Amino acid sequence: MSDPVEQARPSPQLGIMPGHGPGPGPESFMRTAKNRNLRIVNPVSIAFAIVIVLFAVGEVLSPGFASYSQILNVLRISSFLGLVAAGQTLVVLSGGEGIDLSVGAVVTLSAIMTFRIVMGSDARIPLALAEILAAGFALGAVNGLGIALLRIPPLVMTLGMTGVVHGIILVYTQGQPKGESAPFLKALVSDPWIFNIPGVLFIWLAFTVAMVILLRKTSFGARLYAVGSNRVAARLSGINVPGMLILVYGLSGLIAALTGFLLLGYTNFVFLNLGDSYQLPSVAAVVVGGTTLAGGSGGYMGTVAGAIVLTVLQSILVTLRLGEAGRQITYGIVLFALLSAYGRQRRLRQ
Repeated sequence: MSDPVEQARPSPQLGIMPGHGPGPGPESFMRTAKNRNLRIVNPVSIAFAIVIVLFAVGEVLSPGFASYSQILNVLRISSFLGLVAAGQTLVVLSGGEGIDLSVGAVVTLSAIMTFRIVMGSDARIPLALAEILAAGFALGAVNGLGIALLRIPPLVMTLGMTGVVHGIILVYTQGQPKGESAPFLKALVSDPWIFNIPGVLFIWLAFTVAMVILLRKTSFGARLYAVGSNRVAARLSGINVPGMLILVYGLSGLIAALTGFLLLGYTNFVFLNLGDSYQLPSVAAVVVGGTTLAGGSGGYMGTVAGAIVLTVLQSILVTLRLGEAGRQITYGIVLFALLSAYGRQRRLRQ
């Protein structure tokens, strides 16, 4: 019996075998050149190019903006958005207008749980990590169950889960988060390791490598792209589509919980809306990085670039000393321009 993933992939054009038929003509050479150009000019490379341009603009506006220490600081802040957006990437790739608006609330809950469980003790970190990862996966899996089995739209389901998690936070804390961060957690995340690079960047690098391997080199990744491209074809080829959706949303919750755990090592304190700022930017980072909201196309390297773009942009707006309203308006306009340019680039590719 053939592999179901192979069945889900488009079949090669019939009647054309290697080494048979007429030789390549001008149209073939033009098509090859076009494909080569598309590999060079793609959303990921564009996003990384925008990062370089933004750093250059920041250096012009404020000398020292592109210094080694400042770049490391921007990347450290980007890492938390990049981690949250990893789960968002999986959800968006699954198709069906997939989106997870509960990630910000899960980040907050996991940070508060860690804060309360460790109570300043390094010995309690493994227990806290196990509990918050289990809670994050469970909350995400509930999202998946509602979407896959009850056919609730992802936007509605995850927005409702956001309210549920905020309610859990209020019951858990009674409105007053209590606890203390652990010294090891701060050292793991914020202290410099090599070349003055903070630990969270090495964690993000290892996580990025794992995500790329997961999406590109495993059967899970192949099935995820198949589900995102065409759920009917994926189901007919033997892929358990509801099971994949439950797993993907569960992983999104787990990754958001891991982000909250690491974020506590950076802030060393918690508050009731700690993760709210990651809710919509996590979606924007995925889209700016070239993953289509229709699903089945994109990858995590683009999300990494998208997270850095959004963070550098925010840093430039802070450097300009604009008021909060001015920063939000300018940020929205620039983000709209980036997403519009991405949409045009997608049409050119097609």
